[in-house]
Amino acid sequence: MHPARFYKQLNQNTVQCRLCNRFCAISNGQVGKCRTRKNVNGKLYSLIYGYPIALNIDPVEKKPLFHFMPGSFTYSLGALGCNFFCANCQNWDISQARDIENKVKSMEFFDPERIVKEAIENECESISYTYIEPTIFTEYALDIMKLAKQKGLKNIWVSNGFMSNECLDAIIPYLDAINIDLKSMDDDFYKDNCGARIQPVLNNIKQIKKADIHLEITTLIIPTLSDKLEMLKRAAEFIALELDFDIPWHLSKFSANISWKLKHLPDTSDGLIYQAYEIGKEAGLKYVYVGNIPGDQKENTYCPACGELAVRRLGYHIERLDSKGRCAACDKDLGIIL
Repeated sequence: MHPARFYKQLNQNTVQCRLCNRFCAISNGQVGKCRTRKNVNGKLYSLIYGYPIALNIDPVEKKPLFHFMPGSFTYSLGALGCNFFCANCQNWDISQARDIENKVKSMEFFDPERIVKEAIENECESISYTYIEPTIFTEYALDIMKLAKQKGLKNIWVSNGFMSNECLDAIIPYLDAINIDLKSMDDDFYKDNCGARIQPVLNNIKQIKKADIHLEITTLIIPTLSDKLEMLKRAAEFIALELDFDIPWHLSKFSANISWKLKHLPDTSDGLIYQAYEIGKEAGLKYVYVGNIPGDQKENTYCPACGELAVRRLGYHIERLDSKGRCAACDKDLGIIL
């Protein structure tokens, strides 16, 4: 167990975790909702510091990030547990793990120095905190992020956006890019499907944009749950009007067979994805991308000024036709971080 940073004492036996917007009050000997933070005699400890459950070398496009160092590789890590309980989760075997304190006893310890060393040795240009919600292992992530920054590596989060203000303030100085799941614009969806609320997510997205962190947004379209066209229109308008027309919006298909609790639902149709794509374009978004439709031209990046193809994507094969992040034909800035 590793001492936690983000908590306060409520009384002699109870502490309040301050990492995410659940603000769990945790009594002695108990863990919070994410099952990774334990109160031991009035002090909070992280059960997963130094114990990644997944370490991989990924194309940065897999996060997905299409406008951040395209064509580069990122060293990805994730841990056990999560502060959400999404019925559609594809990583539910690790995100919803139980008895985490005992599980980590059989796992290998990776100190932050080793993570950064392995990222560099594998010629990765960034480290991604992903697979489950990185907020729950912020102490570990922060120690890695600080070292990564010193070594010239970029830091990427793939997040549900439910972190606390304290957490966000701590990571922003070291964070280079983030993809946030905007799961719906419906608070009932967040309550019923994720066990959370939407407003903190919207607030954090706006705060990240204000901090000038590279931001991309993903919406998974789940038939019968998050597929209403009016909701998708509100999501597109939120991105366009309250953030920026240049923010990339990724539209992802739901696959029932790999979901946690929604195996009875149909997969998302290509037609619905294309409808959502048009909604994003009608809202004025310059960069809307379809996901899980291999070879589709709507995964490419086109210049919003002249329509010229700038980045061609086939799966994770990337062909750069831009000129250092600008359109090679008209010199329009494409919002691509190199």
